[in-house]
Amino acid sequence: MTVQLPCDSEGACMQCKAVPGEEERLLCVTCNTPWHLPCLSSPPATLAATANWSCPDCSDIDPHSSPLPAPLRNDLVTAMLTIENDDSLTQSQKAKKRQQLMTGKAPAQDEDDDDDEEEENQTKSTNVWDMLSRSIKCSICLNLPERPVTTPCGHSFCLKCFQKWLRQGNKKCVQCRQLVPAKMTSQPRINSALVFAIRMARTNSNPNGRGGDRTVNHFWHNQDRPDEPFTTERAQRNGRANAASGKIFVTVPTDHFGPITAEQDPMRNQGLLVGESWRDRLECRQWGAHFVPVGGIAGQSDRGAQSVVLSGGYVDDEDHGEWFLYTGSGGKDLSGNKRTNKSHSFDQQFEKYNLALQVSCLKGYPVRVVRSHKEKRSSYAPETGVRYDGIYRIEKCWQIAGLQGFKVCRYLFVRCDNEPAPWTSDDRGDRPRPLPVIRELKKATVTFERTESPSWDFDEEDSLWKWKKPPPPSKRKVQSEEHVEGLRARSTRETTKFQLEMLKKRLHMGFSCMICTEVMVSPVTTPCAHNFCKSCLEGKFAGQALVKERSRGGRTLRSQKIVIQCPSCPIDISDYLQHIQVNVDLKDAIESLKANVAEIEKSLESIGDEADGLDDNTDSGNQNSAKELNDLPEGSDVDELEDTGNEEQDPEVMCNRKRKKGDDETQSPDDKMDKRDKINKMTEQEVDDKNDSSSSCPLNLP
Repeated sequence: MTVQLPCDSEGACMQCKAVPGEEERLLCVTCNTPWHLPCLSSPPATLAATANWSCPDCSDIDPHSSPLPAPLRNDLVTAMLTIENDDSLTQSQKAKKRQQLMTGKAPAQDEDDDDDEEEENQTKSTNVWDMLSRSIKCSICLNLPERPVTTPCGHSFCLKCFQKWLRQGNKKCVQCRQLVPAKMTSQPRINSALVFAIRMARTNSNPNGRGGDRTVNHFWHNQDRPDEPFTTERAQRNGRANAASGKIFVTVPTDHFGPITAEQDPMRNQGLLVGESWRDRLECRQWGAHFVPVGGIAGQSDRGAQSVVLSGGYVDDEDHGEWFLYTGSGGKDLSGNKRTNKSHSFDQQFEKYNLALQVSCLKGYPVRVVRSHKEKRSSYAPETGVRYDGIYRIEKCWQIAGLQGFKVCRYLFVRCDNEPAPWTSDDRGDRPRPLPVIRELKKATVTFERTESPSWDFDEEDSLWKWKKPPPPSKRKVQSEEHVEGLRARSTRETTKFQLEMLKKRLHMGFSCMICTEVMVSPVTTPCAHNFCKSCLEGKFAGQALVKERSRGGRTLRSQKIVIQCPSCPIDISDYLQHIQVNVDLKDAIESLKANVAEIEKSLESIGDEADGLDDNTDSGNQNSAKELNDLPEGSDVDELEDTGNEEQDPEVMCNRKRKKGDDETQSPDDKMDKRDKINKMTEQEVDDKNDSSSSCPLNLP
C-alpha cells in the first residue's frame, strides 16, 4: 500500500514538495484538506466527481450509504459530513463549524440563534488580548504558551509541555509530525517575539485599568528637555556615548521606592508596566525604571536601594528568572582611562551602594529590576536594549570569596510583583515562594538576614503585594503643583497620539526582522529562536547551494552538506532552509497588533476633526472680540466694557475705575492710544494679574 500525503500549511505537497495550482488541487468534502491531484493513486475519474470527492483518509465512510451501528461509526467524520451537506450554511460558516468541532468548543448539532449572535459579537471584537488568546495556543495543553518555544515547522508550545513531549521519546512535532532538529531537542530556546506579543497584547487590552485618584507627586524639573535623549552642542563626539537624558515623563522623585503606578504617569495613565523595553539606559531613565544612567545600583547608603540593573558586569552573577544572585559594586580598578574593567583587584565592602542594598535587605524594601541585553549568560535577558522585569526583594546578603579570588558582596533577589514576569504568560503575578537553596552560603564570612517583618509584603486578604509599612519619604525637591497639573492637562488628542507613537515604537522594536529591520511580513522562526521575514531569509541565501557535490569524473563520492550560519548567530540552519515554514501564531499576532494601530489612528483622526471644529469656533470668537476692541472710540477703557446693568457693584472695582479715570484725565491722547494698544496685546492672565495687584487700594466709604 502506497503512502499518500496531503499538502502542508504553505500549500506545498508533502510528497513531491511542489506547490500545485488551482487546477491540480483537490479539497476533501469531509475534512477540507488540500491534496495534489497528480500524486493521488486513485484520482477522480470525471470533473463532476471532484465536487463530492473524499480524501484517502476519509474515503472509508460513504455519505450516501446506510448508517452503520453506533459502535462502528466514526462520529467525527459523520459530524463533518453533516456540516458539509447542510445547504443552509455558507462556506465561511461551514469552516467555522468544522473548526469548532475539531477544537471541541461547540457540539456538532445546530446552535441557537442567541449563540450565533454571541459568536458574531466575539468575532467582531477588537480586543487584541482576546484575539491573541484565541489564535496563540500551545499545541499540547491548548492554553496560552508558557515560556513559548517554536519549532521550525511554525508551531508553538509551552517549554514544559515540549520538554515533556521529548522525554516520552517523541522526536516529531505534535501537529504536523515533522521531525524536530536534534539541536532544538537538546536545547530549546524561548521565542522572545512571541512572548513580547503576549505581553504587549495584555498591556493594550486595558491601558487605563490602573487608573485612580490623581495626587501631586514629586517631579524632577525637566521642562526644557526634549522628549528623547539628545546630544548637547558642547559634546564633540557623536552617538549615544555622551548623550544627555531626555524629559522625565513620570512624576516620581529619583529616590522613589517601589512600583510606579498610574497616578504617577500623567502621560499614559498606566504606570510602569512589567515587560516594557527601551533602546538603552537613557530611555529607561525617562520612565523612572532606573534613574542612574551609568551605574548598576540606584540608592543611598542611609536610606536603601531603589533599583538595580543586570548587565553582566560581574562573572559571579547567577540569573534564574524568578530569583537571581547579584554581585555588589566595587572591587575593580577604574582609575585613569579605565572606563571598564572585568578583573577584580581588591575586596568589596558593605559601603556606599553595597550598603544601600544591605539596608533594603534588612528593611524589606521593594527594588525595581531592569535586565540588559549585555548579560549574555542569562536565558532571561532581552536580545536588544533593556527591559523592566518588575519588583524584587532582597532576602539575604553575605560576603564571600568570588571566582577571581577577591571578596565580593552577594545578594539574593526574589521576585514579588503583582504582574507576571515578561517570560511567562500567566494571568497573575507572584505568590510567596520558599527561598532557594544557596550552597555558597556555607562558605560566607559575613551574613545578613532580615529579622523584622518586611515593609513590602504579600497581603492574604487582598491577594496582592503592597506596602505593609509606610515607604521611606523622599528627600528630593517637590515639584510645584501648577507644573504637575499642567503636565496632566494634556488634551485627549495629544495623549492618544503619544500612545500611538509608543505602540508603533514597541511594535517595531519587538517584531522587527533582523535583516531588513522592518516589521516582519510572513515571519519565520529558526531553530535558534531568531525571527525573520520569509522573503528576507530566502533572499539572504538566494543562489547559494545547500550541498557540495564532490564527484568529479571517476569515483563517486557522497555529497557534503554546506554549513550555513544563521544571520544572527553561528548556529547551522542549512537543514531548516530546505523547508522554511511560516510561524502562523506570530503572523496572527502581528496582524492583530497592526489592526489595533489602525483602529487607534482612525480614532485619532475623528478626535482631530472634532478639535479642528472647536478651534474654528474659538478663532471666530477671538476675531469678533478683537474687532470689538478695535472699534472702540479713542479714550475708551477696556474695563468699561463690563456689565453695568448690575445695581450693586463691588467697592473695590469702583475704586479701581475712579483711580483709572483720574489717571486718564491727566494723560495726553497719544499716551491713551499707547495704553489702549498695550492692553489689546496683553494676555488674559496678565490682565487678571494686573487687576489683582491693583485691588489693594484703600477705600473711602461713607
